[in-house]
Amino acid sequence: MKRLHASFIALSTLISANAWGAPDEIQVYTDEMNDPGQYGVELHMNYVPKGDKSKWREGAMASNHRFQMTPEFSYGITKYLEAGLYVPTAISSDGNFHATGLRPRLKYIHPKADGSIFFWGVNTEFGYSSLEVSDTMWGMEIRPIMGVRTDKWLVSFNPIIDIPLSKGGMHAAAFEPSLKVMRKINEDLELGIEHYSGLGAMNNLQGLRNQEHTTYMATDFKVRGMEVNFGVGHGYQKAEDDWVIKSIVAFPFN
Repeated sequence: MKRLHASFIALSTLISANAWGAPDEIQVYTDEMNDPGQYGVELHMNYVPKGDKSKWREGAMASNHRFQMTPEFSYGITKYLEAGLYVPTAISSDGNFHATGLRPRLKYIHPKADGSIFFWGVNTEFGYSSLEVSDTMWGMEIRPIMGVRTDKWLVSFNPIIDIPLSKGGMHAAAFEPSLKVMRKINEDLELGIEHYSGLGAMNNLQGLRNQEHTTYMATDFKVRGMEVNFGVGHGYQKAEDDWVIKSIVAFPFN
C-alpha cells in the first residue's frame, strides 16, 4: 500500500510540473529592461510539430500541433523596475482559437556596480490560465534572475518557482529552472542554447529519469529594427513534446 501511495505521488508530481506541454512563454529572463517611460511590445510564438496527443481530462487541449501566440506589453517604470502584461492565446490542432489567460508581471534588476559583468534581479507574475492549457486556474511565478554579460558572452540562469493558487494539480510549488548561454557573433547576431527543466514539486524533487528537459538551439538577431529570438527545441526524459519551435519578436515602439 505504501508503495502504491508513493507511486501515485510521483505520478501526480510529473503531471503537475508541466501538464500540458510547451508553455505560452518560452523565455529566459536577462538584465534587459525598458528605459523609464518607454513602452515595449513583444510577440511570443511557439508551435509543437510533434508532441503529446493525449488529454489529461475532458476539455484540455493536447499540445501536439498546438500553436500559441502571446502578445506582451511592457512599460519602464524606473531604470530598475519594469511592468508587463501577457495575453496568451492558442490555436488547437483542430484550428479553433482560444483565449487562454491573462498575467501581469513586475521585473526588478538590481543596479550594477561600475565595470561589473554580473547582474541579478527578480520577476514576479500573477494571473489566470485557462484549464484548457493548465491544471490550475490561478497561479504565481517567482523568477530569480542571475547572470553574467561580457562583450562576447551572455549567461543567464532563472531558478523559477511556479506556485499554484487555486484547485487543481498537486497544490505544491514546482521547481522549473532555465538557462541561456549565448555567444555574440557580431552586433546583430548571437548564437547559443536555451535549456528548460521541470524538476517536480519543491517538496518532492524528482530524479533525472523522471524530470522534464527541453534544449533549444537558439539565436538572437536584429532585422529592420526588430529584435528576434528564435529556437528549435528537443524534449527528452519525461518531456511531453518531442519538438518545439519558438520565437519572440520585439517590435520597435518608441
